[in-house]
Amino acid sequence: MNFRKAQKADLPQIIAMLADDALGKTREDYRLPLPEKYLTSFQNIIKDSNQELMVLEADNLEIIGTMQLSFIQYLTYQGGIRAQIEAVRIRNDRRGEGLGKTMFEWAIKRARERQAHLLQLTTDKKRPDAIKFYEGLGFVKTHEGMKMHF
Repeated sequence: MNFRKAQKADLPQIIAMLADDALGKTREDYRLPLPEKYLTSFQNIIKDSNQELMVLEADNLEIIGTMQLSFIQYLTYQGGIRAQIEAVRIRNDRRGEGLGKTMFEWAIKRARERQAHLLQLTTDKKRPDAIKFYEGLGFVKTHEGMKMHF
């Protein structure tokens, strides 16, 4: 298996994974050709050195996972860097093989390489299995998250 930065040609597979669950089906617009908004977002992500959109390739070069790491510089924690992990997905037919753990181990290592002082994530409360998974990796509930959708 190999981790690498996503390329434009990977977008259909990435968006398919993002849309392939109960919540993703309500949020994503997966169709081919992909809507332009995904291409525009991808271009913005790859231009930003604080964004790393990653894919996990199997030995046969098929994309079997994806995630995005964002590195947020701020003034608190003495000018610290916070790493945020988002959009973690494993292809449906490969779930249950321990690939999620492998992806998180890579993300933790990468956050340390970038000298982040913490790695954080948010997850929907409607995903109890994901919450248990994250807790098993050592993530702890320290804050109550709040959002305002527009």
